[in-house]
Amino acid sequence: MQVEAIIIVKGMVQGVGFRYFVMNLANRLGLTGSVKNLYNGDVEIIVQGDRSLVNDLIHEVRIGPRFADVRDVKVQLKQIENIYQRFDIL
Repeated sequence: MQVEAIIIVKGMVQGVGFRYFVMNLANRLGLTGSVKNLYNGDVEIIVQGDRSLVNDLIHEVRIGPRFADVRDVKVQLKQIENIYQRFDIL
């Protein structure tokens, strides 16, 4: 089943390679979407693909890259509206 997840990651997640970590993970899992820094210091991930693979990404995002300190992850699953062709850093 194909799903879209909007994920907000809170903590020390900017300036630690978090967006590149997410992009590499998404590409390895064959997922599409985007990742971007938000002005409040959070990171927003929009990811589309097979539900089990999206869950794998969410599991890894909760851990984060080496220098990140993930404090909270909020996930909203929804139906796919706009289809992404690849995974981008915005």
